[in-house]
Amino acid sequence: MNASSPRRRGRTLPRAFYRRDPRIVAVELLNKVLVRDDGRRGRIVETEAYCGAEDPAAHSYRGQTPRNATMFGPPGRLYVYFTYGMHWCCNPVCGEAGEGVAVLLRALQPLDGLPLMREARPSARSDRDLCRGPARLCQAFGITGAQDGVDLVTGSGGLRIVDDGTLPPERPVTGGRIGIRHAVDSPWRWYVPCSPFVSKT
Repeated sequence: MNASSPRRRGRTLPRAFYRRDPRIVAVELLNKVLVRDDGRRGRIVETEAYCGAEDPAAHSYRGQTPRNATMFGPPGRLYVYFTYGMHWCCNPVCGEAGEGVAVLLRALQPLDGLPLMREARPSARSDRDLCRGPARLCQAFGITGAQDGVDLVTGSGGLRIVDDGTLPPERPVTGGRIGIRHAVDSPWRWYVPCSPFVSKT
């Protein structure tokens, strides 16, 4: 069964998966599956790492604030933030509590629950555009500030990330992160080669 199959269900990623450097987690999240308990499922095809105090582009670079507090919490929580006054973006928290590191989910390949995704994103021109970009991804999955801090490991907030047996690509494409003003040359974005669901190649 290939990476596009919607049939596998998989096992929820344990907390130890996230308790590592976000640059490692970002690569290994490729081809994992984001699951919402209402049946929406999408394969992760693009990620970006944000590395706390060593990364001027990270929200956590200057320390903890009410806005970024989830980033400093335990690994495996979901940090959700509002950007440009109009969009939500979501990030699994990584490392140890207090580090302030996370991985931005940039794009998904829709697998299941497409009618719900289409309803949430009526402006999408095609199914390819449902989750192609971090804001679209959150819209398609109904992720807002209400999900900030939910636990991806226990699934108590209705969201999990699972491993359905599809391995990360052997040679993921890497490059600079998108939509940032600082540390633009850090090659901390990764994506699945040739995926039509990636936000920008």
